[in-house]
Amino acid sequence: MGSTLQPEILDTRFRSALARLAQRGRILTYEKLVDPHLELAAMLKKHDGKQVLLFPSVKGADVPVVGNLLSSRENCEAGFGLDFRGIRGLVQRALGGPLKPELVKEVPVQEVVLRTGFDITKIIPALFHAPGDAGRYITAGIVVVKDPVTGIYNASYHRLQLLGSDRVAIKLDFGRHLRLAFERAKEQGRSLPVAVCIGTDLALHFTAATMGSQMPESADELAVAGGLAGRPLTVGKAVSQDILVPAESEFVLEGEILADEVAPEGPFGEFVGFAAPAADAPVLKITAVTHRLRPIYHVINGFGRETIILRKYVLEASLLKVLQSAIPIVTDVEMTSGGLHRFHAVIQVHKQSRQHNGLQRNAILAAFGALKDLDLITVVDHDIDIRDPIDVEYAVATRMEASADLFMIPGARGHEYVRVSKEGVRTKLGIDATVPFEDQDKFRRVEFAPTPVELSEFTAGEAVARNALGVAGSNIT
Repeated sequence: MGSTLQPEILDTRFRSALARLAQRGRILTYEKLVDPHLELAAMLKKHDGKQVLLFPSVKGADVPVVGNLLSSRENCEAGFGLDFRGIRGLVQRALGGPLKPELVKEVPVQEVVLRTGFDITKIIPALFHAPGDAGRYITAGIVVVKDPVTGIYNASYHRLQLLGSDRVAIKLDFGRHLRLAFERAKEQGRSLPVAVCIGTDLALHFTAATMGSQMPESADELAVAGGLAGRPLTVGKAVSQDILVPAESEFVLEGEILADEVAPEGPFGEFVGFAAPAADAPVLKITAVTHRLRPIYHVINGFGRETIILRKYVLEASLLKVLQSAIPIVTDVEMTSGGLHRFHAVIQVHKQSRQHNGLQRNAILAAFGALKDLDLITVVDHDIDIRDPIDVEYAVATRMEASADLFMIPGARGHEYVRVSKEGVRTKLGIDATVPFEDQDKFRRVEFAPTPVELSEFTAGEAVARNALGVAGSNIT
């Protein structure tokens, strides 16, 4: 595994990442024929959070499908060739040093160009994911748009329901930059040109997942992706729209979100585990399809670990940047798995004087402000392993007194998909599981002498144990 130190330039191209994953044994290939209607998605879900799954033989398609790509820490680290701290470092580098994209003439994703007579329902092996879904969906598409007012590029994930040969319904959540660009285009009385990129640079995958105060509307996300990789993102001119597209993609669907047409969209199983209800959604008319000669189709289960872990490292990096600039005693953060890497966080602090008492609560308030979707934050001392849920619960069990260390912020804005909220408004909870600086010695845990001996030096087996204990028979009694 690579060092936490970031290289000057990192090759984050989609196929380069797949090659690294294969070299590290993180890709499993299913060589039998698989059905994209329910079966393939079910297999991805059954093996969620494990290795990447590759399906070279898909019923009704001549395109291989890859899934569970970034569904685990091991896959992310193998894909980037860095450990998780190194990946977070890349995101921090991106936020602080965007690089303008490089326009190139050789555009791999335009090896095949279809302007007329195409049928995306036959070209794209989009899955029918779950029995309760409304239809087939493109789920790993990154929608690239140039804001019609500012001219700034935005990249973001949006689910796309196939409606016909050249139409999809696109889910546009309120408060997202793409929604704002669409509303601005409607005010101008015109449709909004976009490009849906599938199987694109990992730097853009992570940039598109970034949100919160560290990714304002003014940030050009194509440039931020370049900053993440340490090299400009290569882009080409779209063939049917006035927009730039990432050159190193597998597929690009060019089109425009129509200003005056909607269609029923949903239900669809979303990341929270529930099905988002059916509702009218804008229609995206496809004006061209481009792809590589032998493209690879990337799919993400809506209710799956890849959906949530994509945001883990970018949100942690964003949160650290905010907290460490405002509250220097913050040493680390963890967006927890049980909180879907989005709703719950653990903050680690290191108090080194009495003057640091209380700053842990400032950190909780700052975190709620930085990431609106956070609903529960636990703050712990520097001796707690924030990536070990048992150790975090230990801190809550032994250092938190409910009458004094729980505080609530009622009526705060969160995510509208959380059903216990009132359209996203709910009470947020902070847990202070730290001890005052002057009491740290009283709470210091027992320490044992260090030892270099590892479990690999022990021998397993009942026969060995019986011999060592000097007992006979088939059981040790």
